[in-house]
Amino acid sequence: PPPTGASPGSGALNPFDRRLKRKQKNWAALQAEPAKCDYLREEVRGRGRWRGHLQTFPLALDVGSGRGYIAQHLTKETVEKLIQVDMAENALKNAVESEIPTVKVVADEEFLPFKEDTFDLVVSSLSLHWVNDLPKAFREIHQVLKPDGVFIGAMFGGDTLYELRCSLQLAELEREGGFSPHVSPFTAVADLGHLLARAGFNTLTVDTDEIQVNYPGLFEVMEDLQGKYILCMGESNCSWNRKPLLHRETMLAAAAIYQEMYGSSDGSVPATFQIYYMIGWKYHESQAKPAQRGSATVSFGDLAKIEGLLKRGKK
Repeated sequence: PPPTGASPGSGALNPFDRRLKRKQKNWAALQAEPAKCDYLREEVRGRGRWRGHLQTFPLALDVGSGRGYIAQHLTKETVEKLIQVDMAENALKNAVESEIPTVKVVADEEFLPFKEDTFDLVVSSLSLHWVNDLPKAFREIHQVLKPDGVFIGAMFGGDTLYELRCSLQLAELEREGGFSPHVSPFTAVADLGHLLARAGFNTLTVDTDEIQVNYPGLFEVMEDLQGKYILCMGESNCSWNRKPLLHRETMLAAAAIYQEMYGSSDGSVPATFQIYYMIGWKYHESQAKPAQRGSATVSFGDLAKIEGLLKRGKK
């Protein structure tokens, strides 16, 4: 694969250390019983629209496939052949078996090694929020799609872990006089449709959803994020400007703030994961086109008359 990192000096343009992210994902794929750590991916996989289309796609691409989470939801009637791409070779080696014939390719999501107009379908689940250049990634996905091909994706949204982010920032401001990021930056939903349209996609659909996980307290949230669950998913922070350690006093203050601001009556605290679901099509002349401006035969002003017309029709 091409180079996956950037120099620390270029962190303003490239917020993520892609080499570190590759190491994290490779490490996560080697953990014992990794399926127990995949609760978020499994939930997103179940809520997604990977099976929501009736047509059959001869050739599909899974960008950032990991251990093959989406492939488990696809059938031969939906996809005839699947190419799985991930930057972590260990994830591909430990991929879950699927009934669909698959080909595994080690490559960076930011540099797709495929020709133009190759795939009928491109899917991606919880991977694109780690790329440095999201507009470029969308353009590459659009490029490798055939005309009338469809892209279906899911990624973490801007409000992900807002409770944790706010608590840590307030605690650091109070105890240390400033703060640094401990949660990776995410794209805002207002920007997502614009980025997809600029990449060339049309007939866009962008939905948001939230998954809330309850924990006993902040320390249990941090344990999951840094240890047994999220890190097992390869979702640990890999920002260039991340802060390696938190002072004990700051952590205690953050735990108190978390409980005070977001705690439930039973003593637990929530951690919210915002998910963006997106669908976009590559243009083809056979696709339905919007009617010309001024060609409507019914006015919106007539909507108020519908109820009366229905009543008369029933009589």
